[in-house]
Amino acid sequence: MSYQVLARKWRPQNFKQMVGQQHVLRGLINALDNDRLHHAYLFTGTRGVGKTTIARILAKCLNCETGITSEPCDQCQACQEIATGRFVDLIEVDAASRTRVEDTRELLDNVQYAPTHGRFKVYLIDEVHMLSGHSFNALLKTLEEPPAHVKFLFATTDPQKLPVTILSRCLQFNLKRMTVDMIAGHLKHLISEENISGDDASLRLLARAADGSMRDALSLLDQAIAFGNGRVELDDVQEMLGSIAHDPLIALIKMVAAGDGAGIIHKVEDMAGVTPDFAAATDAMIAMLHQLAVLQLVAGADEDDDNLRQLAGQLTKEDVQLYYQIAITGRRDLSLAPDPRSGFEMLLLRMLAFRPTTVAPVATPVSDLKKKTITDQSKTKSSLDAPAPAPAPAPAPAPAP
Repeated sequence: MSYQVLARKWRPQNFKQMVGQQHVLRGLINALDNDRLHHAYLFTGTRGVGKTTIARILAKCLNCETGITSEPCDQCQACQEIATGRFVDLIEVDAASRTRVEDTRELLDNVQYAPTHGRFKVYLIDEVHMLSGHSFNALLKTLEEPPAHVKFLFATTDPQKLPVTILSRCLQFNLKRMTVDMIAGHLKHLISEENISGDDASLRLLARAADGSMRDALSLLDQAIAFGNGRVELDDVQEMLGSIAHDPLIALIKMVAAGDGAGIIHKVEDMAGVTPDFAAATDAMIAMLHQLAVLQLVAGADEDDDNLRQLAGQLTKEDVQLYYQIAITGRRDLSLAPDPRSGFEMLLLRMLAFRPTTVAPVATPVSDLKKKTITDQSKTKSSLDAPAPAPAPAPAPAPAP
């Protein structure tokens, strides 16, 4: 049998297998259990967070032969055909490739007919925001009053492009981006099931690179397994992603804090031999400074690097905020530099130039302080010992007229 990518092999087949999105699942499960079903659902969110997966599971819940349920059996013909994409009453449409109004009208011509095998005829329209304005207009009347046997499931990454007339006719569920902990935990479970060795640090690096998308994380995991010849190790993942290790960046920040300009230049020269992408190095430094700022406020927050935790304790909060602001500005100006390396060096030298310095107070000699104290005490004593001035004589009475 040919190899099946992890994103397809481990696609959830019921709500219990879903990772995250509990706020969406709770509403759908309660609606299914209480038989309070709407005729149109809109799932929004960034790529790879489960929009199409939830829509397919919902179609399975609606057409399971055991009845409308939030826990489909996955054994009946309807459940198995939906899982394999062969269910005749689940019509999946890619709106990006069928944007014309003629395509929409052709689709709606069959709405009036009863489902062939299932309980409901389900129209799953992916990337629905790609439909043309005329297509939306053709859809409005049917979407407002569809036949009882029809359900519409829409998925989109850009709900702002949908007409308000469409939005008002749907129940909208906004799917959240996955957290690093969610993704890393799921990846750890998968490599255990696949009998693949891997460490937590490499999985967290993959989770961060996925940027909130579980599908992207699974694709990166597939790539990492192939790159590491069946193993997922930190060095291989860093090389595959082209990411920068924390160690040289931590060393650079320490040199900035110590005022070691020569060390900074030498360290950048060493990095140039192994990391020619200084834009990526700048991004990694910005991310690291953000982690430092978080660690200074919440100890142990989402970070396993002991070196980073130690550095957070060595710098002041003001230093970290200053370095972060300079790094953000330097990243923006990187394209204006003669070359990325000189732009990266200038960013670090700017941190060095604006590094806060402690100004020692001017010391006053002890003898001068004693003289000043004695003089002040003498003045105070003299003012206390001096006799009070005599009262002024009363004015003479005016002569009688």
